[in-house]
Amino acid sequence: MLPFDRLPRRVASSQRTGVDLNSYADLAVRLVNSTNQGRGSGDGLATAETYRAFVADRPHLTSRVTAADLDALRLLRAELRLIFAAADRGETAQVAERLNALLTRHPIHQELASHDNQQWHIHLVESGSAADRHAAGAIAGLTGLVTAYGTDRFGTCEAEGCGRAFIGAATSAGKRYCSDGCKPKAKVRPLRAADSGQGPPSTAAS
Repeated sequence: MLPFDRLPRRVASSQRTGVDLNSYADLAVRLVNSTNQGRGSGDGLATAETYRAFVADRPHLTSRVTAADLDALRLLRAELRLIFAAADRGETAQVAERLNALLTRHPIHQELASHDNQQWHIHLVESGSAADRHAAGAIAGLTGLVTAYGTDRFGTCEAEGCGRAFIGAATSAGKRYCSDGCKPKAKVRPLRAADSGQGPPSTAAS
């Protein structure tokens, strides 16, 4: 079974069900970003070995990986990128349409579970290939976040040369970035000394 317990943040739906949807939505983000886009090295879906390294922190995905799994994940990656791009443009209906198509293609099976003295909560049933498990988790996470927050948190980084997919912690206006490292630095401008000539020039954030 696949527990929703990877990331610390919890969304509104998780408070009702004990499910942390961010954990699975992270699978979608990471899959979209598995190509080399100016960061990291190589393609996480290049070979079975690179995929296992890519999901090393998710043991349920590191079992037998076939060439067919990699092909399916590359197709899913392209489809998920279109979803993030549509969300970035504010095309909510397009996001829903594409997610519905993925839900039809990759059915999500759930069951109630209780372990480690926890209350009853929802798990995804672990079944199918590595690609099936990755797809089910990624799609479940994105779908849950859309129902909880809409698509305002989805996007692709607008920093030049980045373009990585991300889900932000909150909605934001204007340009959006995948990390603080991609946010533009505050511009620094010289402050000229007064005409009287008092003091040397200094700098200040504008």
